[in-house]
Amino acid sequence: MKPLIQASAGSAMQRHGLPTAHSLRWIIWGATVLVMLVLPLVFSSGFAIALLSQMGIMIIFALSYNMLLGQTGMLSFGHAVYSGLGAFVAAHVLNQIGASHFPLPVSLLPLVGGFGGMLFGVLFGYVTTRKSGTTFAMITLGIGEMVAASSLMFPGFFGGEGGVPTNRTVGHAVLGITYGPAIQVYYLIAVWCLVSMIAMYAWTQTPLGRIANAVRDNPERAEFVGYNTQRVRFFVMVLSAFFAGIAGGLSVIDFEIVTAENVGAAQSGGVLLATFIGGGAFFFGPIIGSILFVLFAVALSNLTPAWLLYLGLFFVLVVMYVPGGVSSLLMKQVPLIAARKLHRMLPSYAAALGAALILLGALVLTVELVYKVQIDSDNGTAMAFFGLNFDAASWKPWAVAAVLWALGAQAGRLAAARVRDAWDGVQREIAGSNV
Repeated sequence: MKPLIQASAGSAMQRHGLPTAHSLRWIIWGATVLVMLVLPLVFSSGFAIALLSQMGIMIIFALSYNMLLGQTGMLSFGHAVYSGLGAFVAAHVLNQIGASHFPLPVSLLPLVGGFGGMLFGVLFGYVTTRKSGTTFAMITLGIGEMVAASSLMFPGFFGGEGGVPTNRTVGHAVLGITYGPAIQVYYLIAVWCLVSMIAMYAWTQTPLGRIANAVRDNPERAEFVGYNTQRVRFFVMVLSAFFAGIAGGLSVIDFEIVTAENVGAAQSGGVLLATFIGGGAFFFGPIIGSILFVLFAVALSNLTPAWLLYLGLFFVLVVMYVPGGVSSLLMKQVPLIAARKLHRMLPSYAAALGAALILLGALVLTVELVYKVQIDSDNGTAMAFFGLNFDAASWKPWAVAAVLWALGAQAGRLAAARVRDAWDGVQREIAGSNV
């Protein structure tokens, strides 16, 4: 069925003069390289470079997690174990490079982290992949807690509460690259991110990647035709741990320290949120989710201490209304683009966006008012909101928030009805043209 759908979609794209799937793939990868090269030139501040670097690391981490969740159907609650332990291995090797014990270029340190993650993937994967489903998820949760607890029991490896500090500028500079400036670190992360993305995408096209999909969709049938599903899960776990370790090795170079938080539950929960938000059904879903998650965790956290509340609400809305993630919402527009009908939806989409912005303004104003009055009132009740200064203790900002809620709710209902009507009309036109 899937090849038939792909063939029909490809012929439809050719009829409308659109690029074929093969050429479109080259366009997407070329655009990805161009974006990675240009972004630090457009956003050249130190904060922007740090943000982009963390996005690159998170993309590798989330794609490695999606090898388990999206490709093989293995829900893990302890994936930070492999990125964190790979980071600790990389940190110790980097310190040995500084002591002139290892003549290894710093640019290859992520590979050390990858092999470190793979080693622990072999050890723990042999245990965890013996079961599947909910049992597998609970075992990964237990192993994650066990490793997190061990971080204080073995200070020689984990560095105790202070972690393991490093210095990324050690070793011999290659072509004058010392990795002291943040821009050099960014481009190193970008190169490893691109290579990892290509490798993980190529893996999805291999027989192991295809069989992993079969194990995800129907493990009983996969067993019936002669495949050992436990062995498939184990191999995928090892490969996933390898790429997670690469992300850990890059984080060592970026932050120059590894602590117990790198193997903690918050790290595992973060990659789970990023993958779900982006959507694991499509390869680019975790990439979108990683970008959004870093924007919440880094950019938004510098603006408001209530960023976790916004992230949680956003995650709940995605799960409730777009269970396939943001990527599934984007992929629904592909048939419209192929049929050249997307412009018919743009006015209704614009109305929905306007209503969403009103509701977002109401939400942010309400949350910030509550936070100021209930938590931060010791510093006074004066606050600023989008350049406007007012007193949170007065009734006026609360009245404005109430008005915004009422307007947003009404606009949201009208916009939702408009989107449904426009969508149904476009779908009828597409179905009629295909008859």
